[in-house]
Amino acid sequence: MPSSKLFCYIRGLLILRPSLLLRSAILLLCVLPFAACHAQDDRSEEPPSAPTTVFPHSDTAPWWVSGQINIIFQAHPDFHALYSGPHSLSAEGEHATSRVLTLYTGYEFKNNTEILFDLESAGGRGISDALGLAGFTNVDVVRNPSLGSAPYLARLMVHKVFALSNKEEKSDRTPTSLLTKLPERRFELRAGKLSMADYFDLNSIGSDSHLQFLNWTAVNNGAYDYAADTRGYTVAAMAEYEDHFWGVRFAEALMPKVANGPDLDFDLLRARSENIEFELRPELLQDRKTIIRLLSYVNHANMGSYSEAIQAFLAGVDPVPTIELHRKQGRIKYGFGFNGEQELTKTVRAFARVGWNEGQNESFAYTEVDQTVELGADYRLDRWHRAEDKVGLAFITNGISRLHQLYLALGGQGFLLGDGRLTYGREDILETYYNTHLWRGLYFSPEIQWVTHPGYNQDRGPVIVPGLRLHIDL
Repeated sequence: MPSSKLFCYIRGLLILRPSLLLRSAILLLCVLPFAACHAQDDRSEEPPSAPTTVFPHSDTAPWWVSGQINIIFQAHPDFHALYSGPHSLSAEGEHATSRVLTLYTGYEFKNNTEILFDLESAGGRGISDALGLAGFTNVDVVRNPSLGSAPYLARLMVHKVFALSNKEEKSDRTPTSLLTKLPERRFELRAGKLSMADYFDLNSIGSDSHLQFLNWTAVNNGAYDYAADTRGYTVAAMAEYEDHFWGVRFAEALMPKVANGPDLDFDLLRARSENIEFELRPELLQDRKTIIRLLSYVNHANMGSYSEAIQAFLAGVDPVPTIELHRKQGRIKYGFGFNGEQELTKTVRAFARVGWNEGQNESFAYTEVDQTVELGADYRLDRWHRAEDKVGLAFITNGISRLHQLYLALGGQGFLLGDGRLTYGREDILETYYNTHLWRGLYFSPEIQWVTHPGYNQDRGPVIVPGLRLHIDL
């Protein structure tokens, strides 16, 4: 079959038979554990681990220098759309490439104290400049392309650990923590410029856009409007208590001055974010890791009200609903999240997220999602002696509040969405990837995402977004 005909056939299958994709995804999730169990039975010993960085890094030196490069290419063909607006995903085929380069540095002092200093550069763009999808397909994309690709300060943070027990546990050295041993019971303090997503709503199966999923609402809980500037960073102070079976962390962070804005508001009396997360580590399956995280957050900022914007439009005051005209300092947005992960076998892990926020005030810092549910799994290819290779699959369904729906239906725009009209439907996303370890720190990942009702609109889509990722850990 010629390649052009094959492409048309696949495209037609994806448009006309979406239920087949969903059934296939469910079948794959059911089959993976059995396949992994068979693989586990065939292994007589653990495969030797291969180097996972281009250059070796010391576990004993007090200093740390490393880097990463993440390059992502994505495209989509033409898709059905009855209409399009200023903030729509383009219905015409397009492609885009993004890149993120990070230099990680740090120094470990002898008294369980470290300082981290990271520089970063983000360039390129995402499809439709990251507009038209609540669950956007590339988490590396900076929403404001006018910021440019000049290097910027990503993290500058002090981290101090206070031992509350003599017993220690081993800790892997990473760019976000150089400490190789930690007291089993401890109190930790962090302060400086950081990303809240480095510490809250973490998930070892679905939080790493370098080697795992790429969708905004697969990598993070879409309903968690976590404090951040346009690039995803904030200034915060964080306290954490860790014990063997549980832990709790709390952070006070700065909010942006405007929705998805580049500048932070340093007046804590006016704007701030409180975040608290409990982490439980019960042993539900013998010799299999279980982690459950319960999250809550409260954001205070100069937010607009969907209700006021709608009322002003219906009263003829505003020609179109415009939430920016109805902002008020001190408004509150709050929400909750559940995050769980479970090892099923030595090669298969499953995870889930559930999120909700009040949905009355505007989406402000992350994305336009008020409710979300995510299910996913990954499978490590040990049976084929590919210990660093993984296949991942995730399904996400996102929704918004009734007021948020009405605001968009009347022609309002958020910082991501705005088709001019709206026939509401949940935005459903299926994402799968295969991450292959080529050599040392070099990884290559083909992946594909399928989205129904992009921007919550039944009059548009579905759309298929294939992609390629090249990742280098230096």
